[in-house]
Amino acid sequence: MIIKQLAASVAATAILTAPAVAEVDFTGETIEWVIPFSETGGSAKWANFFAPLLSEELPGNPTVVVKFMPGAGSTKGGNWFQEQEHEDGTLMFGTSGSTQFPYLLDDPRVRYEYSDWNPVMASGTGGVAYLNPEDGAKFDGTANDLQDIDFIYGSQGATRLDLVPLLAWSMLGMNVEPVFGIKGRGDGRLMFERGEATIDYQTSSGYLGASADLVEQGKAVPMMTWGALNEAGDIVRDPTFPDIPTFKEVCEATDGCETSGETWDAWKAFFVAGFPVQKIAFLPQGTPQEVIDTYTAAFDTVRNRDNFPEIAANRVGKYEVFVGESAQQATRAGTAVSPEAKAFVVNWLQEEYGVSLN
Repeated sequence: MIIKQLAASVAATAILTAPAVAEVDFTGETIEWVIPFSETGGSAKWANFFAPLLSEELPGNPTVVVKFMPGAGSTKGGNWFQEQEHEDGTLMFGTSGSTQFPYLLDDPRVRYEYSDWNPVMASGTGGVAYLNPEDGAKFDGTANDLQDIDFIYGSQGATRLDLVPLLAWSMLGMNVEPVFGIKGRGDGRLMFERGEATIDYQTSSGYLGASADLVEQGKAVPMMTWGALNEAGDIVRDPTFPDIPTFKEVCEATDGCETSGETWDAWKAFFVAGFPVQKIAFLPQGTPQEVIDTYTAAFDTVRNRDNFPEIAANRVGKYEVFVGESAQQATRAGTAVSPEAKAFVVNWLQEEYGVSLN
């Protein structure tokens, strides 16, 4: 249903006219795009991909500079952006599922409110989990031969986007010990490369930008993706990684793992909140409509470039890009889960990791 609604919204905003945007001119300006993670992760690669394209399409062709503000699993940056107000249209902020999840779970460190911000672009992504070569040799499409292994995983935190892989591995009966506190998924990959972690996952842009090279070098073995949603809301293979099985497929093939019931429903709810609408670009509170329209039109031109599908596939993956009303709908979809899913995850975090959000 979510994908179908967003698809309809995309169609409705496919042709954007912006008679009011002619007054906005960024000639000689520098746009600062703040990312609340380190410069090694998927969000950095996402913003660095879009930044020069956005520069070409904004009036006046301003320089778009990506800056990083890691800390507290991105809540530091989110709290900072909540305090910002429109000045001259040269500030933009990018969030990820790891910014959305603490908000969804009422993390006490969160002092930001998504409804106060102005989304101008949203895009989906996927994720790929992978193993070191030794353990990867035991993976046969099921986790049955991985359940007696003690894995180490570099994690941003249990209430971040990492809860999707952590819950998935738990459902598969795997023993994965997270080392909390890294500043971005790229730092988790570096732990894996150094042998300090034995299992890892990256969002699609992070995987394409670095982890795929580890696979080609024989230093990593793909295990599964989280999948993608079709228009009916079913999980299907990720279009960027069609040859890698989904978690649903691996779960169905693994003894004791169920793709129905309370645990599955909770996992899927947070997967939907965290991946089909995973990365969002915002303008701050108080931004005038003509500035919002200017950015919306620029991103719309970017996504409609003739070569966009090709260059996006190689850098950020084959996923929908939402602008205008569809970006607003996508943001609402990515910042809401059912009370039942939320209650399950809150209880699971307490039992599994001693993490209390009360």
